[in-house]
Amino acid sequence: MTPPNRRTVTPSVLAAMHHPLRRRLLDLIYVDGPATASRLADSTGELVGNISHHLKVLASAGVIVEAPELARNRRERWWKLGDTSEYSWSIADAAGDPAAELVAATAEDANLAHHVGKVRQWFDMRYEFEEPWVRAAYATERWLTLTPDQLTELSERIEDLVRSYYDNPASGDDAQRVFFFAHAVPARP
Repeated sequence: MTPPNRRTVTPSVLAAMHHPLRRRLLDLIYVDGPATASRLADSTGELVGNISHHLKVLASAGVIVEAPELARNRRERWWKLGDTSEYSWSIADAAGDPAAELVAATAEDANLAHHVGKVRQWFDMRYEFEEPWVRAAYATERWLTLTPDQLTELSERIEDLVRSYYDNPASGDDAQRVFFFAHAVPARP
């Protein structure tokens, strides 16, 4: 059963989203808003042709869509996020389909690498920030004993809290983009 905060995605969408460069393009569009291939090439240091290829893959999966209203002429192509705000998945969604299970497992691995990469990025650049930001950076861990229903409830409560901050972004000179992620999984010490 798919929890209410999860919208099941197809293996092709997972594969499209979890290529490292495509994931970076999605982050850039998410944070900076709609962009052209040229702007994304400038931001990533990649060639425009390579960016265009990856944008086409994302578009064919429905992860991004064209934003023709932003174009100043017929040649200019702007891209914005499609309806991906609630994408989430579980390898259980692919149960019984070995190819889909492989795509889901690979996407989970890529997702974790992306999350760890953002934390490592912070470790490398934290010295560029004032002390309040260094003190405010946050990590936590706890060993909990839960049922599957309780873990689902915990994830929904955390998602509600995070959504409240997302829906009401901070403003002002001291406001910064913050990458937030959480994992709660059965594990062994």
